[in-house]
Amino acid sequence: MKILFTGASGFIAGYTIDELLKHGHEVVGIDNYSKYGSTKKSYSDHSRYHFIEGDVKDVELLKKAVTDCDILVASAAMIGGITYFHKLAYDLIAENERITASTFDAAIWAHKNKQLKKIVVLSSSMVFESTTTFPTPEGAELVSQPPRSTYGFQKLATEYFTKGAWEQYQLPYTIVRPFNCVGIGESRALNDKDVYSGNIKLAMSHVVPDLVQKVLKGQDPLHILGDGKQIRHYTYGGDLAKGIRMCIESEKALNEDFNISTAESTTVLGLAELIWKKINPGKPFRYVSDEAFEYDVQKRVPDVSKAKQLLGYEATTNLETVLDEVIPWISEQIKHGNI
Repeated sequence: MKILFTGASGFIAGYTIDELLKHGHEVVGIDNYSKYGSTKKSYSDHSRYHFIEGDVKDVELLKKAVTDCDILVASAAMIGGITYFHKLAYDLIAENERITASTFDAAIWAHKNKQLKKIVVLSSSMVFESTTTFPTPEGAELVSQPPRSTYGFQKLATEYFTKGAWEQYQLPYTIVRPFNCVGIGESRALNDKDVYSGNIKLAMSHVVPDLVQKVLKGQDPLHILGDGKQIRHYTYGGDLAKGIRMCIESEKALNEDFNISTAESTTVLGLAELIWKKINPGKPFRYVSDEAFEYDVQKRVPDVSKAKQLLGYEATTNLETVLDEVIPWISEQIKHGNI
């Protein structure tokens, strides 16, 4: 299949495009480099990868790009760490609504006039920001209180764009909700705000890279946000990419939504101690709690049974294995001054 992938220079996109190319697909990537600046991927020169530098809010550009594509993966979004939720609350919802509308305009046109078979929408676990149901199944976003953050609310709106495009224009879809992607390759965003945790400036305001860099830089005691009881499902980027690919390829994914995640729960404190022991074996683990951010969700536990039952998908890479890849990579980034 030929696939148009918006937001192609993004973190999850990097893993997913690589996965798609390895499975024989042709990929057209589009990105305006607004988050990280110009980036080069391992597959940038691949014969079946074609890159367009441009803004996905340009509907005419998107129409040209999607003309002979079978699938459109809607991945482009203004997205960042938890600091974005507080520093850029308006920009997050306004810019992402513009991106979403232009993407669906092009997809509806291509489905009606060209060969586009469906749109695959990368949503977010943040649609479940206010849920009280755990594990959280697909559909809980329809009966839970709405998300409190503008980012979570906009991601839920993206799912309603999907619903509306199907009801009015019969645009087929699959909604994918990744949970807490962890891996290598993400750098500091160009417009990230400087935030300090103790004496260390945070890298991306994402918990895994920030904890790793603080421990590598010798912070002792280790500063964590809140009491550390927050529960997350840290999912390897390669596992997420496989799940997204299966959602693209499978006929069983048509007009369905999926939580794509590991089934393993980990507290922030448990994560911190695991990172500490890998970097400082034999050294007593010490930590202090800093004041948590307002939108630091306390519990995020997905029900992953639907993806297993319909697609045969499971995320199999455990957190220790992920950290064995991530820690050396971040160490090298620190040496080169990138973090």
